[in-house]
Amino acid sequence: MSEPRINERIRVPEVRLVGPNGEQVGIVRVEDALRLAEEANLDLVEVAPMAKPPVAKLMDFGKFKYEAAMKAREARKNQVNTVIKEIKLRPKIDPHDYGTKKGHVERFLKAGDKVKVTIMFRGREQSRPELGRRLLERLAEDIAELGFVESAPKQDGRNMIMVIGPTKKKAEAKAEQRRSREQHDQRPAEPGTTETTDATTTDATPAPADEQPAAQAPQTDQATAAAE
Repeated sequence: MSEPRINERIRVPEVRLVGPNGEQVGIVRVEDALRLAEEANLDLVEVAPMAKPPVAKLMDFGKFKYEAAMKAREARKNQVNTVIKEIKLRPKIDPHDYGTKKGHVERFLKAGDKVKVTIMFRGREQSRPELGRRLLERLAEDIAELGFVESAPKQDGRNMIMVIGPTKKKAEAKAEQRRSREQHDQRPAEPGTTETTDATTTDATPAPADEQPAAQAPQTDQATAAAE
């Protein structure tokens, strides 16, 4: 829809007028519509200029612009952008590095992103493509709960590539993260001082003499000497 025109910018003799609550007022002269807008402390906004006669509505134009901006902002926030992350591996990767790379893949999938896994072959490794294929199949099995193989492993020059798609959609992942943050923010603070006080008052049993702190030793010696 084109930008609404307000009040005196309407250049037609008559308009089909719509009230502030959506009620149909009928076809009225622009002068009468402007008078009604002034009496109601509202704006006369042309919402369908191509209609015959054009349709105008009584509304708070400032509020209308604000609500439209908020709707556009909410739509941008909920917009889903497909992101493909990439992880590169070597065919003979050691277990520690494999665990680290797998953790990255899991994190990307939990966020609803696709992951492109690339096996890089060097030198004589190019004659052993089965090493890369087995590694990719192992990775697919390890993350099966979070993602699925969207593109099977295939050779691309010196590399072997596999694409893993998330089982959870991007919008669902973002909504879940937002709920988790909200629940964390609403969690009440733990009364640490109360717990400390309870622990102090509950343990009323005196410690054995041989477990008394060293700082109390002089007092014990003085009491024994006084008793003697």
